[in-house]
Amino acid sequence: MDQLSAMRAYRSIIESGSFTQAAERLGTTHTSVSRQLGQLETQLGVRLLNRNSRHLTATEAGAQYYRDCVDILDRIDAARQRLNVDPELPSGVLRLSLPHAIGALELGQWLPGFMQRHPKIDLDLSCDDRMVDLVKGGFDMAIRISGPLADSSLVARELAVSERVLVATPQYVAHRGLPRSIDDLQQHSLLAYAADGPALQLTSNSGEEAEVKFGTRLRLDSILALHAAVMAGQGIAAFTFLTVRDDLAAGRLLRVLPQHHAGQRRYFALYPHARQLTPKVRAFTEYMRAHYAMVRQGLVGKSA
Repeated sequence: MDQLSAMRAYRSIIESGSFTQAAERLGTTHTSVSRQLGQLETQLGVRLLNRNSRHLTATEAGAQYYRDCVDILDRIDAARQRLNVDPELPSGVLRLSLPHAIGALELGQWLPGFMQRHPKIDLDLSCDDRMVDLVKGGFDMAIRISGPLADSSLVARELAVSERVLVATPQYVAHRGLPRSIDDLQQHSLLAYAADGPALQLTSNSGEEAEVKFGTRLRLDSILALHAAVMAGQGIAAFTFLTVRDDLAAGRLLRVLPQHHAGQRRYFALYPHARQLTPKVRAFTEYMRAHYAMVRQGLVGKSA
């Protein structure tokens, strides 16, 4: 038995939740994965999985062995890359979980430069605004946009901080006028984003705070749908500056009440373990930090 291959098979079974999906991830067959698990359990002398026709769950010993497998296999992969790959050219498939704002609305800002900078990294992107299980989903890392990050078992590194700005299309402003004050804003169509609750909290440059209730005609729980509604001229909405930077620069959107902002959001890189980062994960993290720093400095159009 090739023990490392068997360990990789076991890790894939746990992370994917099935023999079939584990086999697909490894490019092998269901029979091969099942055989490797059986050989591993025989060699170790313990049962690693409780399994029936519908579910797979790790035994207590299996859960501990999985954690050890992750640590050992990641260390082996990192050591191989350090020895065999130019450190300036990290390689391999990088599986990322991204919110829609970064994976769709910001994609054109950062993707071309990253692909040019790191030609040996293949990206496998999954867009989901929910916090997915990185381990079970087989993700190397995730990026999330949030307020202060809640405590969790994930390791977090802050990439950027961005104010949320109010925007509307030139067509909307031409039709409805440009709000000059908070009171004016109440007479406009302020599109409701479900995550914000019933009202938007605004802060002026001098620190004064105000609450503005959303309109009732249109409420959305998707940042992509909110962006599409604004671009269709349906009203005013709040986005992080990093998300709408290109729209503002191109004149597709205009700032509304530029002396106010709707709070801040932080961009975090999240990792499932506090282990040494692999070169491909470290490369993406550092690239995105540099990218956002250049955006904040107004260096539009230059590669990070």
